[in-house]
Amino acid sequence: MTTPALLPLSGRRIPTLSPGASSFTHHRATLRLSEKFILLLILSAFITLCFGAFFFLPDNSKHKRFDLGLEDVLIPHIDSPKEGKHESLRDKIRADHERALQEAKEKLRKSREELQAEIQTEKNKVMEDLKKTNAGPKPLPPVPMPRVVGINDGEPPEPDVKEKRDKIREMMKHAWDSYRQYGWGYNELKPLAKKGHSTNIFGNSQLGATIVDALDTLYIMGLHEEFKDGQEWIEQNLDFSVNAEVSVFEVNIRFIGGLLAAYYLSGQEVFKLKAVQLAEKLLPAFNTPTGIPWAMVNLKSGVGRNWGWASAGSSILAEFGTLHMEFVHLTYLTGNPAYYQKVMHIRKLLAKMDRPNGLYPNYLNPRTGRWGQHHTSVGGLGDSFYEYLLKAWLMSDKTDTEARKTYDDAIEAIERHLIRKSNGGLTFIGEWKNGHLERKMGHLACFAGGMFALGADGSPDDKAGHYLQLGAEIAHTCHESYDRTVLKLGPEAFKFDSGLEAVAVRQNEKYYILRPEVIETYWYMWRFTHDPKYRQWGWEAAQAIDKYCRVSGGFSGVKDVYSSTPTYDDVQQSFFLAETLKYLYLLFSSDDLMPLESWVFNTEAHPLPERAPNRRLDLVFCYYF
Repeated sequence: MTTPALLPLSGRRIPTLSPGASSFTHHRATLRLSEKFILLLILSAFITLCFGAFFFLPDNSKHKRFDLGLEDVLIPHIDSPKEGKHESLRDKIRADHERALQEAKEKLRKSREELQAEIQTEKNKVMEDLKKTNAGPKPLPPVPMPRVVGINDGEPPEPDVKEKRDKIREMMKHAWDSYRQYGWGYNELKPLAKKGHSTNIFGNSQLGATIVDALDTLYIMGLHEEFKDGQEWIEQNLDFSVNAEVSVFEVNIRFIGGLLAAYYLSGQEVFKLKAVQLAEKLLPAFNTPTGIPWAMVNLKSGVGRNWGWASAGSSILAEFGTLHMEFVHLTYLTGNPAYYQKVMHIRKLLAKMDRPNGLYPNYLNPRTGRWGQHHTSVGGLGDSFYEYLLKAWLMSDKTDTEARKTYDDAIEAIERHLIRKSNGGLTFIGEWKNGHLERKMGHLACFAGGMFALGADGSPDDKAGHYLQLGAEIAHTCHESYDRTVLKLGPEAFKFDSGLEAVAVRQNEKYYILRPEVIETYWYMWRFTHDPKYRQWGWEAAQAIDKYCRVSGGFSGVKDVYSSTPTYDDVQQSFFLAETLKYLYLLFSSDDLMPLESWVFNTEAHPLPERAPNRRLDLVFCYYF
């Protein structure tokens, strides 16, 4: 069910008539003879409509509530006093009625040739309008391409490390080639069934999510032929004018983030243009009473709504709070301040709200501006909100002090209420639910080790060492969650109570779906400490993935990491190529490949330049505030 390429209007072939198509020619002649008759019917219908509107106009004395003042809006050129407004409206309708009659008489006096000439003129006008519509979007204003560094090579000097890096590259090649062969154009791949796959976050559309998500990984790994294949598919097939309801958050981090990263790495304009086209389709999601966007939006109609399972119709903190990086770059590239204004409005709104115990609940109602259920998590539903506060500061060359203070205050509350040490000495991040701490940590929360390390420099009160140590402790706990399974792959969630530590209890929490968060933390910790254990732990994870998740048609998640004979979920997630394999490759590369001084990675591991937007955004900031 790959979405077919949409042919431009100018490229469609028009069928030609054969010499023997006499019946068709006769039919066309009949149509010409009846054009005048059809025109008369249309004019008659118009006259009848005008007369009916006049005849059934309400009497002011009987319908006192009719006076809404709408004629001042709908017919602004009428300047009449307040009294007699309805008489003025009747006069206007009567005048329109008489004008229509006069136009009809004039049409009837014209010859057949004159009528045909008028019809042809209208046809030509319609065709010109269509050509303008199909000419594509207006060209974007030229902006300086930021200086990009460290996008090539990164080969490590140690032969054994290079061998591991080459293995990761081979795994990426297997994942991409399998998708290229069995799922091309689909959002994701079913590697056992060897066919395309999609989920509800992409609606019913086939937008090639794996292609867009994998592009920058291909480029960084030097797989330029594969990158070119992906670029050609995007140029020819990626179309956002589809009747599909998509997740605003997911298409932002995967598609807009992926396209922007591909643009900055390669300089190819098509990626920038596609990112902007999609971003324009997301803007209607912000049309809520509070400006907090809906979770989903229909790309064609612009109608938005929230997930049915979300607390009291709420939007999700990690979704509406994970737009800043991409939207700042969109304003830089387009000159349109709307993107920056949208995300800054969200920040200002949150700053005014009360926060229970200084914590941000995961649910916020976009209609009322009130919190939903008081559930706070650094894992699912909350995670990347905190990540983007820190990265907004980094991306601004550390000038966005408001973002940094908001991050610091949030982390202080998280430390006070959510972070605990188990009886066995493992530091974990629990979840706060209505005043109670649940001693459970999700795989998604394991990214926080890397976040704490990334944010250590610049911490208040000289706490850099403390947060680097906290990152190391979270990395250790998450490694234990891997090491205590049969497959040496981490479960979706793990508990710290009833004598169990870093172990999943419920069956529906024992699966591994090729997630990247633990490896992401290993990479950040390696970059900041160069402790060899992080490369060792990363290699253990890579070997386990290759041994237990690799199949002939790609890579699949597994349903139970505690079983020696696991069953597959038969999904190769797009984030496996975007994040998991990219972080593994960078872990075994030298630090001059994608240096953290020059790049900030979005929550889907798409790298964006750190200092690109500053000068231009100064003007936008002044305009908004």
